[in-house]
Amino acid sequence: MSRYDRWNAILELLSQEGRLTVEEAAQQLDVSTATIRRDFDQLAQQQMLMRTRGGAVAQSVSYDLPLRYKTARHADEKQRIAAAAAELVQPGAVVGMNGGTTTSELARTLATQAALESGFTIVTNALNIAAELTVRRHVKIVVTGGVARQQSYELIGPLASGVLDQVTMDVAFLGVDGLDVALGASAHHEGEAAVNHQLISRAAQVVVVADSSKIGKRAFSRICPIGQIDTLVTDAQLPDAVTTTLTEAGVKVIRA
Repeated sequence: MSRYDRWNAILELLSQEGRLTVEEAAQQLDVSTATIRRDFDQLAQQQMLMRTRGGAVAQSVSYDLPLRYKTARHADEKQRIAAAAAELVQPGAVVGMNGGTTTSELARTLATQAALESGFTIVTNALNIAAELTVRRHVKIVVTGGVARQQSYELIGPLASGVLDQVTMDVAFLGVDGLDVALGASAHHEGEAAVNHQLISRAAQVVVVADSSKIGKRAFSRICPIGQIDTLVTDAQLPDAVTTTLTEAGVKVIRA
């Protein structure tokens, strides 16, 4: 297991348990206690956790981890979701996309689709998506303005309005931190939520891409009500009862 894989696993355990001892983490990850102590110290330096005597406790930031620490979560599900969502894009389409691990996986999938080799456009506030796809000649990249947020690589703030006010999109894919029938789609950060709301307001169709762990959850800031979402693409683990509730609310559910 690489260092980053261990860090992902440690932060995942902390987000679930709230507290870990060195011995517990070493046993769970099958590594030495010396390795775990070093990992705890290095993560504490990055303010990803708080060191305690003999262990560590979660920082509030652990519930909104930087993108580089989220990539290992539900990786197989995200790939299946991306493959299913990519089928909703037609050649020549203008596609909106916010930041996040699922939308990043979708961007990679779209860029390699043979059916889209004639070209399409992506409008995004995610710097990592723009940087990764710029080398693809058949993909036109439009990036919003704004101030970069280190947690998600997303551009946020009023500078994003200048671009978004002047474009329209065929479909916007929205990564979320929570999706609840009563609240709608939500994000941990209010700046991201505001730009995401504006992004989807310019699209003819709004598609949420999220693994089932996000469904039924609420995050701090609302992006949009459930009535503004046309489709949810999620994984097969979503319970039938939740699927029925979303369908009754007017959301088409695709379980990949």
